[in-house]
Amino acid sequence: MPFPIEQKLVIGVASSALFDLSESHQVYLDRGADEYRAYQEQHRDTILGKGVAFPFIRRFLNINKCFPQQSPVEVVLFSRNSPETGLRVMRSIAHYGLDISRAAFMNGKSPYPYLPAFNASLFLSANEEDVQSAIAVDYPAGLVLPSQIADDDGDLELRAAFDFDGVLADDESETVFKRNGLDEFHAHETLHVARPHSAGPLAPLFRQLAVLQRLEDEAARDDPAYRRIMRIAIITARNAPSHERVVTTLKSWGVSADETFFLGGMDKSRVLGVFKPHIFFDDQMAHLRAAPGGTIPMVHVPFGIANRRPAAAESEALATGA
Repeated sequence: MPFPIEQKLVIGVASSALFDLSESHQVYLDRGADEYRAYQEQHRDTILGKGVAFPFIRRFLNINKCFPQQSPVEVVLFSRNSPETGLRVMRSIAHYGLDISRAAFMNGKSPYPYLPAFNASLFLSANEEDVQSAIAVDYPAGLVLPSQIADDDGDLELRAAFDFDGVLADDESETVFKRNGLDEFHAHETLHVARPHSAGPLAPLFRQLAVLQRLEDEAARDDPAYRRIMRIAIITARNAPSHERVVTTLKSWGVSADETFFLGGMDKSRVLGVFKPHIFFDDQMAHLRAAPGGTIPMVHVPFGIANRRPAAAESEALATGA
C-alpha cells in the first residue's frame, strides 16, 4: 500500500518555483490585482513555461514510478493565487503529466504556515518574503534563484547537492569561522570531532532521502539490472582536519552521500559543473552566484550567521526603519 502522507517525503513547491510566471507577475505589478485575475482567467488554457525547480520536481516524482507500491514521495502545490486564477497552474501541471493532486491556494496570503499540515520537509519558492518567513519559524525552505532552464528528457537521474554548514548542519561551526577565522575554526572542529552537529534546516530532508536510497539498495539487490535514479552529493568548503566532524555527524544520523567533496575554499562551481545537479542548496549567496553558465538550479537557504546582518547594519536598519 502507498505510504500515508505522515510517512512520505513531501516537498511543497510554489507556483513561482515550478513555472515561469514572469509575464503574469509583470501584469500584476503594472496593472494590479484585478487585471492580474482577468489575465490569468483569459489565459487559463495557455500552458506555462517550465520554472527553475521544474526539472528537479519532475525527477523527484519519478521516484513513485520506480516504487509504485509504496509511492513514497509527494509534491504539494502552495500558491498565493485564488483557486480561480490557479486553474492555469493546475492545467499546466496536467499538461506536463506531473502527479500533483494536492494544493493550497491562499488568495494573496503566504502559504508557509500550512507546511506542517502537509508534512512538508521542504518548501521551494521564488518569493523571498515567504522563504524568509518560513525559515524564521524553523520551517525548511529555500529561495529558488533565477537561472536558465536545462531539462533533458532523456536524463532520468535525479541529482541533488547540498552544502553542509548552515544547510544540513546548524551554524555553530560557521559562527566560529565568521568570528574568529580559519585557524580557530579548525581548532574548534578538532576539539569537537567526536560530537555530532545539531541538525540544520534541511537535515530532515536529507535523512528522508537516505530512506529512498535504501529502497534503491533493496531494488538493486533484488534486480542486478536495476538502474538507480538518485545521486546525492555534499559539496562543502571544509577540508582536513574539519572534514572528520562531517563524517561523525552523518554517521550519527545513519545517512551518507553518494559523493562528498571537501573543497577547502575552492570555487564550488568547478565541482558543480561536473556533477550537474538538478538542485543545489547553499546558505551563502556568494557560492550560488558562482554557478557555471547560470544553468544549475540554485537554492538559497537563508539560515544562520551567514545570513545575519552585521551589528552595525542592524543598528542602522533599526534607526532608519529598514
